[in-house]
Amino acid sequence: MNLINYEEVQFPGLGIKFDVNPVAFSIGNFEIYWYGILIALALVLCIVLALKQAKKNNFPDSLIYDTMLVTIPCAIIGARAYYVIFNWEVYAGDLKSIFDTRAGGLAVYGGIIACLLGLLIMCKIRKIPFTSLADYCVVYLPLGQAIGRWGNFFNQEAFGSTTTMPWGMWSESIRAYTAMNHPELVALSPVHPTFLYESFFDLIIFFILLQVRKKSSHRFETTCAYFILYGAARFFIEGLRTDSLYVGGTGIRVSQALSLFLVFFGLFYIAYAHLKNFEKIPFPAKLYIDNTKAAAEEEEEESEDKEKSEDKEKSVDEEESGEEPEEKSEKADKPKSEDDEESEDENKKEKDSEDKD
Repeated sequence: MNLINYEEVQFPGLGIKFDVNPVAFSIGNFEIYWYGILIALALVLCIVLALKQAKKNNFPDSLIYDTMLVTIPCAIIGARAYYVIFNWEVYAGDLKSIFDTRAGGLAVYGGIIACLLGLLIMCKIRKIPFTSLADYCVVYLPLGQAIGRWGNFFNQEAFGSTTTMPWGMWSESIRAYTAMNHPELVALSPVHPTFLYESFFDLIIFFILLQVRKKSSHRFETTCAYFILYGAARFFIEGLRTDSLYVGGTGIRVSQALSLFLVFFGLFYIAYAHLKNFEKIPFPAKLYIDNTKAAAEEEEEESEDKEKSEDKEKSVDEEESGEEPEEKSEKADKPKSEDDEESEDENKKEKDSEDKD
């Protein structure tokens, strides 16, 4: 659904109401939406954290940039393809609308699947252990989702069915959508803010995965922990939503079915990995050599800069003392005076006299 309007959003049970504008600002006629800004913010934050924590997790930080270049296009294409495939009746008559992502229609699971496939191909080509790459990077996925879900709030979408809970949410867009698509529901009643539920659970999953990654010694275990935790949370949250995608003409929600599969797959794999002792696979040494070489070059450049700075400071000190290097040299090379020579001769004669005695 895509009901984007500048409107008042209410939480009647909490006595809260405020205006929400999905458009953050405009550049000429081009509008920049909060949804896009939040996605970009989530991406930047995840990359920064991944780089910051790479060293202590023995992860080659150069791979973070490679992963980013692969996952960004895969996430967009996969999220859109997933939504279009399971909502084909909307796009069958107008194929051009498939490429109009600004009109809405992205599915998280589609993006995740496409990213995993894209990274798997990259790892095969570069001979990098896919499981080790996935176990490090998957930790930041729920953090990005937790931030991105607030874009649904600004767009007033991805909400649930009606509720009597005090945190129920209501707006004119919600009323219009409910009246049009779910006449069995009371359109004037507040609905579950499912975007908020998922954002909350995603944040918890992020902190749990940080600990799992730190203590895990089995390959793909952290990734499967994400499958289990997110799959379980999404299964129940999806059951509340009013905009779910369905399998054909059945009453089976696609995201619920996939969530259930991920939960069982994750549990089975973790048990099997421990039984067979599937230890983590280290990254190729060349990835660390490249990083070490770059660090050494950077350290050498810093050393040269420091030496130049010290030479400059020394020169400045000499100029301030009023004594030039050349003057020092001239003093050292200055010939001895006649008085000095006579004094040396007298000392020599006295020494010879003492020796004779």
